Amino acid sequence: MNALAERIAALVAAQGPISIADFMTLASGQYYATRDPFGSEGDFITAPEISQVFGELLGLWCVQVWHDQGRPKPARLVELGPGRGTLMADALRAARLAPEFLDGLDIVLVEASPGLRAIQEETLKGLGVRWTDRFDSQLSDRPLFLIANEFFDALPIRQYVKTVHGWRERMVTLSNGKLDFALSPVAVPDALIPASRADAPDGAVYEVCQPALSLVDEIARIVAIQGGGALIVDYGYDGVDFGETLQAIADQSFAAILDDPGESDLSAHVDFLSLAATAARAGAAVFGPATQAAFLDDLGIVRRFEHLATRNPRATTDLWPQLDRLVSPDQMGTLFKALAILPRTVSNPPGF
Repeated sequence: MNALAERIAALVAAQGPISIADFMTLASGQYYATRDPFGSEGDFITAPEISQVFGELLGLWCVQVWHDQGRPKPARLVELGPGRGTLMADALRAARLAPEFLDGLDIVLVEASPGLRAIQEETLKGLGVRWTDRFDSQLSDRPLFLIANEFFDALPIRQYVKTVHGWRERMVTLSNGKLDFALSPVAVPDALIPASRADAPDGAVYEVCQPALSLVDEIARIVAIQGGGALIVDYGYDGVDFGETLQAIADQSFAAILDDPGESDLSAHVDFLSLAATAARAGAAVFGPATQAAFLDDLGIVRRFEHLATRNPRATTDLWPQLDRLVSPDQMGTLFKALAILPRTVSNPPGF
């Protein structure tokens, strides 16, 4: 056991099994506080690290949505979980094509990790960006243009398993001195399980991410009242037929979830249909989810890559593999989805 595992084991010994959500909160808190996990030298590579085009297109998406709503001012641009700051740097560079969008724009990065914030500050030096630890009501006073790329998959989930005695929550406990999974002896209330799961077979797993639902509710209420638009891009599912997706990644390979907590990235697939339903109940219009391939294709990603290749023919050997990784069905193109949240008064945004 590493030091964090020992602390979690002591916690379990003192108060009993903890939820997977609590375990993820403890492990992910240490993980992101102690390293830069992004890029080829880290544990995983996100779309902004693959190509500058990804961030550029998301920045131009915000500009177009802003323009379609009458160019409201003052406006706010927010990114959740901004990684190294690469996406925001690319987005702001592309947004210079519409300097009136940047004029007076309040640019906010939501980042809790001091280490990652230091990297972001270096990447975005001189661009007028400010930081906050969390998304809250302080960001609700003006039109909100929000980007969240591979943010929601890292939020803590709970898991419920169907048994002959009803749905039981999967917990983290101690077994022979090691952290292990076990089911709660008490069935959870039926109200916690959606009706679509009523006929699930024994052994079926239902995952729910309450922090994601609460955050989307807050974002959607701001957008519905103040205007703007939120764009969520992540890997996940867009149907009701899903099961266990919790995973750990270290050195760009799968790792054991309970081994060495805080040393691997924990994540789960995003339930896009639940996010969409939550945003709609909050009064917003929802578009998607669309596959990342379809979304980026509609934004003109192929034309952008062709333009880059024309300007720098020597770079073509790198450019086309980057494009393939972003849009190919066997890479990120199908697994990753895009979801947009806008006021109900607007028409379809770009990409949908």
